[in-house]
Amino acid sequence: MEAETLGNKELLNLHKTAFLCSRTVSSGAVLRSYDWAMQLNVERNVVVSGFQSKLEKDVLRLLNKRRASIILILARKMYKEIPDEFQPFLADNRLLVISTSSAIRNAKDAADRRNKYIAQLADDIVFGYINEGSSLHTIYTDNFDKSKVLCRD
Repeated sequence: MEAETLGNKELLNLHKTAFLCSRTVSSGAVLRSYDWAMQLNVERNVVVSGFQSKLEKDVLRLLNKRRASIILILARKMYKEIPDEFQPFLADNRLLVISTSSAIRNAKDAADRRNKYIAQLADDIVFGYINEGSSLHTIYTDNFDKSKVLCRD
């Protein structure tokens, strides 16, 4: 399937920093991820993520407050309507949505493919939290040279 897009394709020309995080995190990871989001140079970076885990969604809210631009990668078919949390980004031309699957809803294998796509697209990758048992660990080891882990076991 060819990726379907919606939004500002010019964001692809900016420096892209992926933000990925396991669903279960430590309190230290939360604080470090918030600090990272608040210190990110939003004029020079666009954040790429699926914004699926709770911490990824928290970071999304911080990025919106800072007026950052984002590239949202879906592990499902394109939205019929953009969800409310992404509306401010879309209204300000700070959003690009890329659908990497024709599935109706997220599935584990589609999410794994999405995360690999995010890693390929990104110039660097920030992992809010990762452990050896996480499906993200493979992405980390495959992209070690461009990865940073904020917190781990």
